[in-house]
Amino acid sequence: LEKYVNSSCQPLAETCVLALEKIKFDHSAEVQSADPSPKDRVYASIDPAPATTATKSVDELKVILCNPEVGLWKRYRAMFALRDIGTEEAVLALAEGMETDRTSALFRHEIGFIFGEMQHPASVPALARILANSEEESMVRHEAAEALGSVATPEVNGILALYINDPEPVVRDSCIVALDMFEHETSGEFQYAVIPEDESVPKSAELIAA
Repeated sequence: LEKYVNSSCQPLAETCVLALEKIKFDHSAEVQSADPSPKDRVYASIDPAPATTATKSVDELKVILCNPEVGLWKRYRAMFALRDIGTEEAVLALAEGMETDRTSALFRHEIGFIFGEMQHPASVPALARILANSEEESMVRHEAAEALGSVATPEVNGILALYINDPEPVVRDSCIVALDMFEHETSGEFQYAVIPEDESVPKSAELIAA
């Protein structure tokens, strides 16, 4: 990890920095004294940074999240704390961070991933704007597309359909996947990617062919 912290590829370098901070944290006194299986854990993901426990104030966490002068590790910890709070106010704070940050595509991409976990309707407007922005990094637009598929509010299908022929391969592929996710989330099926016996292709593929 230390070998790549100065990589010319910014997302790679930042990921290595976060990973090194996570190793340091995992061996810290804070972790050694913590409950190994907190009862209030909502998400099963292995997060790149633990939610901060220093404050539960959405306003204070938003200040940390949206300040590019604060180190990425602290901003990530604020990000996951807002996710765990889970209110509409927390979602809007995350959306502000995603749309105003200009320093790190990795950071914006991570918020997109979190929105996919949260599945909160309040994230849809910001995700739609991110997906529509052709100047945004493709990795961020990709995550916005898949998050929209996970949220699966009624307007999402139409939003995603606009970009299934996007010039960026990773964006159009993500929209195809997200349309399948939308179909799953609104179908009542228990398991994702189950194809009924009388269907050979997902409906999103039929849409593209049309």
